[in-house]
Amino acid sequence: MVQVHTCQNGVRIVSEQIDHVRSVALGIFVNAGSRYELPEENGITHFIEHMLFKGTKTRTARQIAEEFDRIGGELNAFTSKENTCYYAKVLDHHAELAVTILADMFFNSTFAQEELEKERQVVLEEILMSEDAADDDVHEKLWGVMYPNDALGRPILGTAATLQTFTADMIRNYMAKHYGPESVVISIAGNISAKLMQTIENLFGQYQPSPLVVEPALSNPDFYPGENSKTRDTEQAHLAISYPAIGVKDPDMYSFIALNNIIGGNMSSRLFQEVREERGLAYSIFSYQSCYADVGAFTIYGSTSRQQLSQLQHTIDATLLDIVAGGVTEEELMNAKEQLKGSFVLGLEGTGARMNRNGTSELVHRKHRSVDEVLASIDAVSMESIDRLIAKILKAEPAISIIGPEA
Repeated sequence: MVQVHTCQNGVRIVSEQIDHVRSVALGIFVNAGSRYELPEENGITHFIEHMLFKGTKTRTARQIAEEFDRIGGELNAFTSKENTCYYAKVLDHHAELAVTILADMFFNSTFAQEELEKERQVVLEEILMSEDAADDDVHEKLWGVMYPNDALGRPILGTAATLQTFTADMIRNYMAKHYGPESVVISIAGNISAKLMQTIENLFGQYQPSPLVVEPALSNPDFYPGENSKTRDTEQAHLAISYPAIGVKDPDMYSFIALNNIIGGNMSSRLFQEVREERGLAYSIFSYQSCYADVGAFTIYGSTSRQQLSQLQHTIDATLLDIVAGGVTEEELMNAKEQLKGSFVLGLEGTGARMNRNGTSELVHRKHRSVDEVLASIDAVSMESIDRLIAKILKAEPAISIIGPEA
């Protein structure tokens, strides 16, 4: 059973008791992501994620790392376009210490100038590493094509230029606006004690919002078709194609996931079989869905030699045209649904996965569906809902990004 407790200040604590395990996974989810940044703030959400590991009023960055290593725990974080998460996984008898350290990082980070400068260089290296990896960079450039006038089209990591402008005052100001208690969910899964729950309430249930706090606003941005080509001295040409799709709260969400599986989500998919197995055009070929609060995207990626790029594009186009013209088969849909059910249930076997699912569900949907309810929703996916999405998504003009050597 997933239980939700709302503290007096608005922080929500989501817990799932799993008696048979000896671990606890904890996550602090914040409704702050790169899409809520101003243009001059691009990358600051991710930079803050880094800086919370760089020392507090009572702990140095080294001490934070050593305390978690000493108890055999895991500590990490991630930033997405819509939220940030700081998370840990530890043995159950170390859970109070883990959440105490997380709270110390969350509330008492000092953002010392020396650490700012060091971490600025670390993130710059991360940006350069991402740009060096053409199979990553092609997706980043694709979002710039899709949403050229919106924060969704800007990189989560920011740019070298914006990174140089971030100061401790900018960080504190951004956190005052976006880290208010109403925007925070604490998610815990595992062998949870009453003492741990009380510790979390004591640490996170008292702080008050800053007068600067703002409600994140959705932009409902327009999708732009078009193409971006970047010449680089790579062995392969990297191709990403994206179509406008649905948001995460759309009632056809499970139909969208099933359609993605049929088109390019696994080894039996249309694209994998046609591009790799039948024609040998690419080693890597797949599709995936990206869903945000108000918009989404359906993306196909493939890489091949420059000489075969046009043939790869033609094969992808022909495969999609076949689906638009003839739809999918009953067998394909049945197989996709069974695969989704298996992947969903197997993916919940760890405390970390449950913590992440519950935190995301509370932050995004403010409701929690049981496993049986989700399986029923997958079973309810029909040929009609799939046909509806095919017409809605695949008949649109796509955005295209290509990175590779000159023809």
